[in-house]
Amino acid sequence: MESQRGDGGSVGLDGTSLETLAPEPLLTRDYEVRPALVYERLRQQHGPVAPVDLLGVPAWLVLGYRESLQVLQDDEGWPKGLENWRARTEGRVPSDWPLGPSLEVNHILIQGGPGYRPLRTAWDVALKPFQDPRHPQAKRLKAAVTAYADELITLVGQGGATGVADLSAQFSRPLPLMVASHLLGFPGSQGDDALMDMWRVLDAGPDAEAALERLLATLAELGALKLEKPGDDFPSYLLAAHPDLSLDQLARELFMLLGMTSDHVGILISNTVVEVISGEGSVRASLSAGMVRESMNRVVMRKPPLVNFVPRFAARDTPLGNYTIRAGDPVWVSPGAAHADPLFADHVASGTTISTRAHLSWGAGPRQCPARELASAVAAAGVGRLFERFDHLDLALPADQLPWRSSPFMRGLRSLPVRYELASVPPPRPWADAPAPGVAEEVLPDPAARQRSSLWRYLTGLIRGGR
Repeated sequence: MESQRGDGGSVGLDGTSLETLAPEPLLTRDYEVRPALVYERLRQQHGPVAPVDLLGVPAWLVLGYRESLQVLQDDEGWPKGLENWRARTEGRVPSDWPLGPSLEVNHILIQGGPGYRPLRTAWDVALKPFQDPRHPQAKRLKAAVTAYADELITLVGQGGATGVADLSAQFSRPLPLMVASHLLGFPGSQGDDALMDMWRVLDAGPDAEAALERLLATLAELGALKLEKPGDDFPSYLLAAHPDLSLDQLARELFMLLGMTSDHVGILISNTVVEVISGEGSVRASLSAGMVRESMNRVVMRKPPLVNFVPRFAARDTPLGNYTIRAGDPVWVSPGAAHADPLFADHVASGTTISTRAHLSWGAGPRQCPARELASAVAAAGVGRLFERFDHLDLALPADQLPWRSSPFMRGLRSLPVRYELASVPPPRPWADAPAPGVAEEVLPDPAARQRSSLWRYLTGLIRGGR
């Protein structure tokens, strides 16, 4: 049975605390290549909750589905907010910890305390026009996704009607960033430099810190523009719903929307494409039947883009799995591991057309992702248009040789090389409803401005380099 130390430490079956367990590093080469095997080894050693080392900082990783729900659905018992992190308060988190910058940008995904509820309410209000299909903004967004997808596919076609392309770099990654720029209401193509900086931040290269500073400054300038001249865009709606937001606070919220949504959606698009063209009959059949959402739903069960959520913290000493978690200990819920938990996975039928909605890819409980419907709609529209515009798509590498990139949070493809054949005649754009008047003219920026943008020069360079 578990024992309790007199000092209230996090204790396991042998009475050891998180700080003295000497947890093994999580972010290893094995984890990057086969994270499922790492999760399973931890599960065998520790049960549904395991101590891990995150680049020098100890934490608890929740591997069990039931335990994940227990944490996600109890916002009071397992709050967010770095102010709840005991080791950080005591100065035991290194100032140069590599994950520090991504967690210190205090936005809705990270924030705890009394400020969260009004901020979440404002997010829900600001996103509703884009997530409710009855609103003209949602129709314009749908038009934008299809138009941007067509623009990117046409650019791929400049390399030839048949050929080889990297659908990650040339479609899956730029598409959601372009849509996010539309949501943020950047004038013309002025947001393209910000999109390139977002890429630099997500890739965590040597210029990531400078790119983050530029990006936050650009987003604050955009916020100032929306204060002066509001539009039908997310920043304007968020400011209207939460007038007390400072420009710095607004910039952090826009950073979250731009970064989290775009990377998540881009990975979801790539993963869905791989599942469809790698020969799995049930996935291919459901897509051909027009059930793109069902294909995506099965994909996030098997390969969720967000493999580990940002940390929560025990509000008090609490039993979880085979351990008692001490108040203030960081707890990272892993949907990637929870979906593989035999107590959950063994009850999910793999061959059915209609898949379960019980996955944790968008979280659960009161802090479930506010943009989940928006992200799903963008990904579904992008995948759908891709398979409408190409007569043939095939992987240029065996599926088990595709290169993956893993981070503490996300897991996606480094590249998605495909052999393609474009449709000889592009199909008409599939409007389910007539777009609002003037949508077609509003969606794409002026062609000359587009060609001058840094994003478009980068994408054009990929075409030229591939010849």
